[in-house]
Formats: sequence, C-alpha cells, structure tokens
Amino acid sequence: MTNHDPLEAYLARLLSALNGMTVSERADIVEEIRAHVLERAETSALTITETLERLGPADELARDYCRGALIRKASTRFSPWLILRAAYAWAKTGSQGFGVFLAALLGYSLGGGFVLVALIKPIFPAETGLWMGDGFFNLGFRTTLPPGRELLGIWLIPVCLVLGGLILALTTLAMRSLMAKFRQLKSAALSVREART
Repeated sequence: MTNHDPLEAYLARLLSALNGMTVSERADIVEEIRAHVLERAETSALTITETLERLGPADELARDYCRGALIRKASTRFSPWLILRAAYAWAKTGSQGFGVFLAALLGYSLGGGFVLVALIKPIFPAETGLWMGDGFFNLGFRTTLPPGRELLGIWLIPVCLVLGGLILALTTLAMRSLMAKFRQLKSAALSVREART
C-alpha cells in the first residue's frame, strides 16, 4: 500500500460525483485537487490523509464544484431555465441564495404572466383585458365579466408583450449579475477552504 492510495480513492469518489460537466472540466478539477493535496503534503506538516480530511468529503467538494459550474454557466448565458436551476442550486446554500431564487421566480412568473395574457387575448377577447371600475383594477383573464370598462382593448397584446418581455429580460440580466457576484464569493470561500488545508 502506497502513500497515495487514500488520495487516489478520494479523487475517484470526487470524479464520480462531478456531474453536469465536460470530461475535460472534470479532469481539470481532479488534477487541481491532486496537485493541491500533494503540494500541501510536501510543504506542511500535514499528511495526505489529514489534508483530505480538511478538504471535507469528496461528494461535498464535488457539489461545490458542480454548483459553481452551473452558476458560472448561468452568469454567461441568456437562458431563464438555466438561471432558475442555478438560483435553485444557490438557494440550497443559505438564506441569501433562497432570496435570489425567490426573486428569480417572481420576476419570471410576472414576465411570463404578462406574455401569457397577451397570448390568450386573441383566443378569449371578451374575457381577457384590463378592467377598471368602482374600486377595482383588474388585469388578466376572467370567466365572469366584471362591471366597468375594459381600457386597452386589442392594445393589451402589444402592451403585455412589451411589459412581459422587458420584465423577463431585466430579471435575466439581474440574475446574471447576481450569479457573477456569487462566483466571486464562492472563489473567496474556496480560497479560505484551501488556506485551512
């Protein structure tokens, strides 16, 4: 049994737990951890086993890397679905992430709701609209027509499409910006974790 057997077992577990990445990304991470552990073992009084214990379980480290990879992708792409997945992954890390996930969910729901209203107006023209009457203001789809008057008529379609598209775009841009900030925070956290080893 060699000195490197615990390291190889750890790296094998890490490699198998790295999901949603390319083969080259996974190989880079494994080699980065291998170099880090070997360097620490050579330059400090810690053994390889002690260094691995300080890194934590391989599956937890892999989760951190996978979350980081997902958030990195989300911060560079214009995909609401990818951004929601990344925000959900971030939500699992604490209250700040949960707040970001709720903001993303609210923004995409609101924007999608406006677009949906615009899409159903031609199908149900009398039941879909923006109504105003005595003490109420209503936008959307109603099976019973409210008293009052419908304000926009056919203009509801372009107004809702523009508002919905604008809200979706702004939500995406805001989430991408927040994802980039999370990447910076995560990099700082990994530096602290490495300093412990």
